Amino acid sequence: MSSASLHGMHAPTSPDSTLQIIPPDILLLAYRAGMFPMADARDDEEVFWVEPKRRAILPLDGFHCSRSLAKVLRSDRFRVTLDSDFGAVIDACAEPRPGHPVTWISGRIEASYRNLHRLGHAHSVECWQGEELVGGLYGVAFDRVFCGESMFSRADNASKVALAWLVALLRHAGFKVLDCQFVTEHLASLGAVEISRDHYLGMLADAARSQPLMGLDQAYASVAGATAGSGVGAGVAGAAGAAEARGLGAASSSPSPDGTASSSPGKRIAQSFTHTS
Repeated sequence: MSSASLHGMHAPTSPDSTLQIIPPDILLLAYRAGMFPMADARDDEEVFWVEPKRRAILPLDGFHCSRSLAKVLRSDRFRVTLDSDFGAVIDACAEPRPGHPVTWISGRIEASYRNLHRLGHAHSVECWQGEELVGGLYGVAFDRVFCGESMFSRADNASKVALAWLVALLRHAGFKVLDCQFVTEHLASLGAVEISRDHYLGMLADAARSQPLMGLDQAYASVAGATAGSGVGAGVAGAAGAAEARGLGAASSSPSPDGTASSSPGKRIAQSFTHTS
């Protein structure tokens, strides 16, 4: 990989601490240029900017939903939310894990993304069992691009379910690019592929030519059947039409024409992948 530095940045203080956060305009500028920040350790106050020569993306029409994963989705084993607890997700992603005792998510990086989330540019998907957070992911959205940063799992298939929901929401909302940064065996099994830096930059340029059909909050409201007062955004009716166009009908608790209850969000998401995989 190659790294590049961005000079002359003003570093405001995080509202949560004395850490000097990376300014949000600098972060978004870096993402639009194909770069992202990393650190060498949790307590490292320095960041370096990474621009991989080979970039991992997950084509939104190429997500590999295995039969076992589809079964988990249909079962609604997990309650899935959007932006319900961004802080807990990034905290969990920063925790040491087997094979990765040192995290690249430093305190400064975490504070910077918490700030980006407050401004509406960073999002999280959470998987819950009861009131326990058991999996999730977070990333940055701009134009029609979502850059996945990290994910975690404390229960079997939780991170896979979070990613499946993210892909469904991005497709629903009219996004074009899901960036995964680097290919891992786990991501490759779900459809991630490597492309050149130039190819990736071309995809960013193409995605910048127009805006998504809706925000991720609207996409979630439509897919999950949330009400206007639930805090996940407005525009549910408009989102429903876009969802149906992508094989993801809006959620409803009303009976279907045959008298049975309509399918759950997990069932519709699983079905949508069988139409494109």
